[in-house]
Amino acid sequence: MQIEQYNILQPIGQRVPIIVSSPHSGVRFPDELKEDYNQELIAAPDDTDWFIHQLYDFAPEMGITMITAKYSRWVIDLNRNPDSQPLYNDGRIITELCPTKSFAGDEIYQKGKQPDEREVKSRLENYYWPYYHKIQELIDSLKEEFGYIIFWDAHSIRKYVPLIRKEEFPSLILGDNESATASKNLSEMTLKTLENRGHQVNYNDPFKGGHLTRYFGKPSDNQHALQLEMTKVNYMDDSEREYHKPRASKMRESLHKVFEELINTAP
Repeated sequence: MQIEQYNILQPIGQRVPIIVSSPHSGVRFPDELKEDYNQELIAAPDDTDWFIHQLYDFAPEMGITMITAKYSRWVIDLNRNPDSQPLYNDGRIITELCPTKSFAGDEIYQKGKQPDEREVKSRLENYYWPYYHKIQELIDSLKEEFGYIIFWDAHSIRKYVPLIRKEEFPSLILGDNESATASKNLSEMTLKTLENRGHQVNYNDPFKGGHLTRYFGKPSDNQHALQLEMTKVNYMDDSEREYHKPRASKMRESLHKVFEELINTAP
């Protein structure tokens, strides 16, 4: 069975060597799995990067290619290690490849319906690796044309998630795994541009970039990857439930400026 695991927004006009990925904005659940979940929770899966695909939807007009997930991270988390190896070793709680609890600690599945090893393997094959393979296909095409590629992984998070961090999260967090996934000048330029726009930005703290950034970020191969995590109040209302157009407009302007600089900056 062929499953459509992602959406592709093709660039409008002349394309540029940038890919924007939104792996956590999907909200679908496969029909054959829906009944296994807590029905109240999956009606509005709280750990979704709500509206991130909408926040960035100006990017194709700049020639940028976008890929966004269709399925919820509660099916399988596209930004986790496929072997379930932790991305951090500092004692923080790390959600599973196929999460069984929400960030709030709620049980996602009906009793006894959690995915076993066979089911996890099936989800890797049907949902996880196709997303990665499509990104690699896009990278190969753009590198053939331009000689290099910039991969931008777009994320958002609630301002306060006590099971992950006792303090509120910084407004913006740029990650390049301690300069391992992108050239220094790209990271510094991005930080400077966001700061000049009035944003407070942390660098690799508390997030250094997830598995997607680390997997595709290979500066020695002319593949540069950055992750931008932002608190949802940058573009949503204070309840972190609704899209807030004035806030989103300001954030979109800042992101537009960053992409302008990335387009004009050779790594």
